[in-house]
Amino acid sequence: MNAVDQAHSFACVQALASVVTLVKSHFPEVSPSFAPWRDDLQTRRWSERETLDLAFYFPGWSPRLQCRSVLVQLRVSEGCLEKNHPNLLGVVMRGMTYDGERWRLVTAGNWEPTGTHLPQPLQVAQLQEICRGLFKLFSA
Repeated sequence: MNAVDQAHSFACVQALASVVTLVKSHFPEVSPSFAPWRDDLQTRRWSERETLDLAFYFPGWSPRLQCRSVLVQLRVSEGCLEKNHPNLLGVVMRGMTYDGERWRLVTAGNWEPTGTHLPQPLQVAQLQEICRGLFKLFSA
C-alpha cells in the first residue's frame, strides 16, 4: 500500500524519512515517491495493509541497476503502523522499467536478486547494504 496512506503516526513518518535518507546515501540521484501506486479500484483490490510501499526514480536509465526505478516494499507486522514504531519483518526491492519488473531482491534466503536483467555486483552489494540499514533503522 502507498506509504503516504499508511503514515498515521509521527514515528512512521520519521521512519519513512529515514528510509529516503538511507537510500539517497547510496543513490543520491534518485527522487522518492511515497505513493507509487495509482488510487483506483483495481489497484485497491491488491493493497496490502501490512506494507509500506515507496518508489525511487532515477533521472533516466540506470545501466548498473538495469532499471529506471526501484520499488521498495517494507513488510511490517500487523497493527504496528498505529503503534509508536513500525516493526520490520522483511523487504522486497524490485527494479522496474516501463515494461515491468526486471529483477527482485527479497530479504529471505540469500538476499540475491533474481530476474531477467540483474544489477551489477557493486549495486547488488549496495542494495543489500540498504536492506541491512533498513532492519537497523526499524529496530532502533
